[in-house]
Amino acid sequence: MPNTFICRQLGKSFTGDGIETHALSNINLTLDAGDFISIIGPSGSGKSTLLSLIGTLDRPTSGTLSYGDQAIHQLKSKELSDFRFENVGFIFQQFHLIPTLTALENVMAPLFGRKVTYYKKERALSLLKKVGLADKAGSLPSQLSGGQQQRVAVARALVHEPKWLLADEPTGNLDTETGEIIFNLLRSLNEEKGCGVLFVTHDPALAERADRKIEMRDGLVIEDRRLIRA
Repeated sequence: MPNTFICRQLGKSFTGDGIETHALSNINLTLDAGDFISIIGPSGSGKSTLLSLIGTLDRPTSGTLSYGDQAIHQLKSKELSDFRFENVGFIFQQFHLIPTLTALENVMAPLFGRKVTYYKKERALSLLKKVGLADKAGSLPSQLSGGQQQRVAVARALVHEPKWLLADEPTGNLDTETGEIIFNLLRSLNEEKGCGVLFVTHDPALAERADRKIEMRDGLVIEDRRLIRA
């Protein structure tokens, strides 16, 4: 199925001081296009590692990762970069905005050096408007609150209209009210654009508000179930 991630026996190990650590073991998941999925589990359970593998920021040490009928775990670095640009947007807990660029320039950053069929500045401005920051286009990150910086990061992740948004603790550094704004923004993007969302969280209440919840412990998926929304 197009735009679907398929993990088969996916594993990730790290070796240090002669000791091998298994961060992930035998992960079997199918993430369907348009899904709104939470990943929850204690620190060290493998949540962020799994997100990094699915988003091709890291490579598995065992198993396979496919996107539709494409074996993306076998792609070369340049091919992976192009794959991410075309299909995946990332939102991180730490924002990762470039401090010397304005909000507008930060949103445009993924497009630098890329040929696209639309006007880059116009697309970026429309996204800042969508996240409620049209009046902050010329502001530097240091002039924005944490919630505003995260909304810029969301706009940046959306600038090339990805099929999937991957978010690692997107509300973790925000107060409850601001975190709610970010969560509702992700939900509306999922519903309006059909964009798949996969988000890591430590918050059980937030995890329960997804359409599907994956729970992890010790590098394993211990639960994967559909949720009934009120």
